[in-house]
Amino acid sequence: MRKVLKYLAFLILAGILLHFSFKGVEWSDFVSGLHCCNWWWIATSMIIGILGFLARALRWRLLLLSLNKGVTLRETFDGVNIGYITNFIFPRAGEVARCGVVAKTRKVSFEGSLGTVVLERGFDMVCLMVWMVLLLLFKWGEFGSFIGNEIWIPLQAKFNSAVWPLAIFMAVVLAAVLSLWILRKRLLEIKVFRKAFEIARGLLRGLLTAFRMEHKWLFLLYTLLIWLTYWLTSLTTIYAFPQVGHLNGADALFLMIIGSFGWVVPVQGGLGAYHFIVSLALAKVYGIAQATGVVFATISHEAQALVMILCGVVSLISVSLWRKRQ
Repeated sequence: MRKVLKYLAFLILAGILLHFSFKGVEWSDFVSGLHCCNWWWIATSMIIGILGFLARALRWRLLLLSLNKGVTLRETFDGVNIGYITNFIFPRAGEVARCGVVAKTRKVSFEGSLGTVVLERGFDMVCLMVWMVLLLLFKWGEFGSFIGNEIWIPLQAKFNSAVWPLAIFMAVVLAAVLSLWILRKRLLEIKVFRKAFEIARGLLRGLLTAFRMEHKWLFLLYTLLIWLTYWLTSLTTIYAFPQVGHLNGADALFLMIIGSFGWVVPVQGGLGAYHFIVSLALAKVYGIAQATGVVFATISHEAQALVMILCGVVSLISVSLWRKRQ
């Protein structure tokens, strides 16, 4: 029941964000914008999206090989795809789902694979911050005020209000970890604590794969390929709409960064959040009409969402067939 209520809460949040995104948009303007779209460019963006999934699967496999040399690309690719489709049902549950796919092969423990995913996500967040800083260094006059007013200031306000509770929570966690470490010999005699230590050890093993991983430069190359596909997806979607055709590669990078914040909001597949923040950016920075911005955001989001769902379904079938063969 708690999961159902959580799902409904996220769905309501997505609906509210969609309402604000589409508020004031005439249906005739929306349909007209769809008719102007070049669907060949949208198809190209979808193909690039699939290549991005493949690059992510290759990078994840590189980490998992430090735990077991037998992990295959098919297994990580299926895990990535199933993770994406799971996020459309339960936000942020996709990371757990893709670990479960690999753990079912019994080549890597669930805890170990989860540690590698935590490592991946942390690295991606650092990369996102780096791209944003580089963009602001060279294009502060164009994008600085929007990122500052619409993203940085709200995040800073939330952080300031939560800084003391967060500090207290971190202090309690640190004290608990130290206490457990000091008393570990006695606690290991208790079954529940022994299992908890095994889980923690598995997570730590996954996190430490960054140091044991072979071909670290290949990991960086795959990371660059992932972000390149994100940027190309943004750029090809721009080419698909004559109303925004005057935008360039730097603008595509800006929309990619802004859109990334929409995808990480805990709603089903970024639904509503992506539409809201991208259409807002197009209106505030470029003065593009709301109807055009909403059409752009809708097609951009739904094209990638369709790719995620199709790849997820194919991978679900692949995993099902593999289990039957086993």
